Amino acid sequence: MYPLRVTLLAALVGLVLCQYDYGYDDYQPASQQVPSSPKCNPECDCPYNFPTAMYCDSRKLTFVPTVPTGIKYLYLQNNLIEEIKLGVFDNVTADLRWLVLDNNQITNAKIAKGTIDKLSGLEKLFFSNNKLTEPVIPSSKALDELKMMHNQLKKFPSGLLSDKENLTAVNLQFNELTSDAIGGAFKGLKKLLSLDVSHNKLKKLPAGVPSSLEILYADYNEIDSIGAGYLNKLPALQYLRISHNKLADGGIPAGVFNVSTLIELDLSFNKLQSIPEINEQLEQYYLQANEINKFDLTSFCKFMGPVNYSRLKHLRLDANNVTASNMPSDTANCLRQASDIMFE
Repeated sequence: MYPLRVTLLAALVGLVLCQYDYGYDDYQPASQQVPSSPKCNPECDCPYNFPTAMYCDSRKLTFVPTVPTGIKYLYLQNNLIEEIKLGVFDNVTADLRWLVLDNNQITNAKIAKGTIDKLSGLEKLFFSNNKLTEPVIPSSKALDELKMMHNQLKKFPSGLLSDKENLTAVNLQFNELTSDAIGGAFKGLKKLLSLDVSHNKLKKLPAGVPSSLEILYADYNEIDSIGAGYLNKLPALQYLRISHNKLADGGIPAGVFNVSTLIELDLSFNKLQSIPEINEQLEQYYLQANEINKFDLTSFCKFMGPVNYSRLKHLRLDANNVTASNMPSDTANCLRQASDIMFE
């Protein structure tokens, strides 16, 4: 047994935590224990040392207060808000940059037309942990980050994001989306780098994702096959996670993961009986909790020589039907950079 190093474990934990980092802490003022600006809505705080921000979070609000002129960053998370009434954003339709609505009770039916859809300068919309059944998208072409995790999204109409040329990150995990529901959701995007559709009801990896994508997470779905050539359409992809799905050998075309850009590939908790072929450039490979019963070195190295070897650093095969005794004698020549190989 080759133990997984503590440093690696810490790094992986950090990566997981980063997925759920809402990111708005960077705009917290140095101290909120200061008098509020007189222009501020009385329900909230607008610190003098950060006059463009209005803090209305964690106040048991049941409504969105009217936002005064000059506010660019609006924090409304952790309340009891059920609706967004017409007129609350009229003073900031072109100026508001951040809108944080996480952890409320908002439904689509209670969002008045002419509110969020009229925000033409919004860059970040955080709308997680609510009761949305379909996405709410601002008119802003400057939108660069969209988070709607932990809702009840069942559909994502095609074309909603087609003009969002600056959108770089979309987080839709923990919803009820199917492959058909998001079939045309990401067409037209040109700068999308990160897409997380984990914990949904997908049977396939999302179609129509842009070639700019670097990170794709689709864990905890119902995916049973990968389209031949799917990754060839994503020449910048570096991190792919498809753990906790229904992948078996028959659903993985030969060489589908043999692309030189991938750094991390997670296929753990599926139904694989053999090790899918990878490119020599892959560094992190997670295959734990499958049904793998053989260790085929050609999955890692087609040729071996002074410059022909796998750059794999970490390999997990624990909770399978193989042990270290199944490794061929020339494994060390192929996996010469592998510092951690786990079998138990």
